[in-house]
Amino acid sequence: MPIPEDVTGEEIDKDVRQELQSLPKTLAEDVAKNLVMVARLIDEDPEGAYGYSRVALRLASRVAAVREAAGFAAYANQKYAEALAEFRAARRMTGTVELWPLMADCERGLGRPEKTLDMAGAPEVQKLDKAGQVEMRLVAAGARRDLGQLDAAIVTLQSSELASNSVQPWTARLRYAYADALLAAGRNGEAREWFAKAVEADRDGSTDASDRLAELDGVEFTDALGEDEDESEGDDARADGDVEDDKD
Repeated sequence: MPIPEDVTGEEIDKDVRQELQSLPKTLAEDVAKNLVMVARLIDEDPEGAYGYSRVALRLASRVAAVREAAGFAAYANQKYAEALAEFRAARRMTGTVELWPLMADCERGLGRPEKTLDMAGAPEVQKLDKAGQVEMRLVAAGARRDLGQLDAAIVTLQSSELASNSVQPWTARLRYAYADALLAAGRNGEAREWFAKAVEADRDGSTDASDRLAELDGVEFTDALGEDEDESEGDDARADGDVEDDKD
């Protein structure tokens, strides 16, 4: 796959660059460029990112960072079996537990929520940092909902992180998930309160909490551009009529 001229490979994280030092220089540069493209495209063009990840994987499948990138790209394309295999390979190579929540969510994607809940109770969870533990809680709550256990999902999300007034990178998503679970359980008043709290924490628009809140409040959005176009068309029609009247 073509690599844009502005991509040098130097853009990658220094830890990943260090991993690639085990490869011949030219090969390391090629792999680095493909990894840069994976990172660049994964949000806006997941299929494109997946393509570059496969190239990197073909070039350097024994590098943990490559397996991890391939896992993320597969995950972004909902190729959960493939993502799980890559995450497991990366974990074997590094011995870290950082990918545990993603692996558990892949089990959800494969229709195995019971396996997800088993993983949520595993010792590995205690080794995760705070962000990882919150992510695991979100995944476990999703598994509970998959099983129709709405009350259990709500309880799963109740935590010191949810109760905290400080805003962390995970706060908006945690509050949003809690609000959504409350709404699914028919607790609309509480859901509205937590969607509002999610809006307060969502500084970069990572959720649609504001839209959900407006929906609960019965606010309807109109397409201003569409209205302008309708008015313009009406004006044009009236103008045409005037012309025809002049002809008469």
